[in-house]
Amino acid sequence: MTNTCTEPHPDRPTEPAEKQHFRYQVDATQTALQALQQACSLSVRELKAAFDKGAVWLTAASAKAKPVRLRRVKRPLKPGEVIELYYFPKLLHSEPPAPRLLLDRQQYSVWFKPRGMLSQGSKWGDHTALYRWVERHHRFNGENQNRQTWLVHRLDRATAGVQLLAHNKKTAQTLTQLFAEHRIEKHYQAWVHGHFPQRRQTFTDAIDDKPAVTHAQGLHYDAKHQLTLVEIEIETGRKHQIRKHLSGVGFAVVGDRLYGDVARDLKLAVSLPENRRPDLQLTAYQLKFVDPLNGEPIDVVLADAQRALLKVRADSQSRVAFSQNT
Repeated sequence: MTNTCTEPHPDRPTEPAEKQHFRYQVDATQTALQALQQACSLSVRELKAAFDKGAVWLTAASAKAKPVRLRRVKRPLKPGEVIELYYFPKLLHSEPPAPRLLLDRQQYSVWFKPRGMLSQGSKWGDHTALYRWVERHHRFNGENQNRQTWLVHRLDRATAGVQLLAHNKKTAQTLTQLFAEHRIEKHYQAWVHGHFPQRRQTFTDAIDDKPAVTHAQGLHYDAKHQLTLVEIEIETGRKHQIRKHLSGVGFAVVGDRLYGDVARDLKLAVSLPENRRPDLQLTAYQLKFVDPLNGEPIDVVLADAQRALLKVRADSQSRVAFSQNT
């Protein structure tokens, strides 16, 4: 038996948010739950929640085996298998903002993913990810059980917008292929600092040594706050592609904690009702493609009021102020 966990820092008391890693190598046939009970002192209720929320992993007794997420508490384990629990109470006790169903085609569905919700999970859990939230919480009309869900593409946690999910492996593969062949149009809008040109610009700097193509053009310039509302279309889907490309040419997305302009964000904050640095002002507002199952044109577009972007409004003194739509 092997039981390891990360130790808390010796100079501070243990807190509920402390991350711990428990590992147990099975030496006799038993259930997954029984194995974890030997590895740690967590209650049965806590362990069952960890299974359900994606924090438990199993590695088969093979030199080439890779860990896979395990949800079945009664799964029988064999000697030599390794079960692991990545225990992070702060994450396991958190709940993401709820997404909204935009379109249902049974074999796939389209959702609005709010800011703060992940697209995919981590070894510490996946219940705060969109695909898992749908599996756990959403019951589609006329169905007596929840659907299995597969991730097709990703949005950053800080990005709001339209996201496509598949409900069987075959459809997931088909939709993934459409993305790879650039047959699904992805449109975004963002507020950026500076006066972005109205003429369409194309950025092709590689990201992580991979080709990346972003098209952008200015829609509206607010001279008072020196911001531009920008329309964006991407041909590739590299990590942080839009944020990196725009920041790289001097037009950082408002509210970007990784590549943004802190000083200009804070200057803008005094114009906001919350008087704080704004959230990332980037929203995926449109997905457009031909349904691979029946040839029907699909065009999912968020209305202006649904795009979760700062809205310019004039007050009674004709001054420009901002209110954040969610």
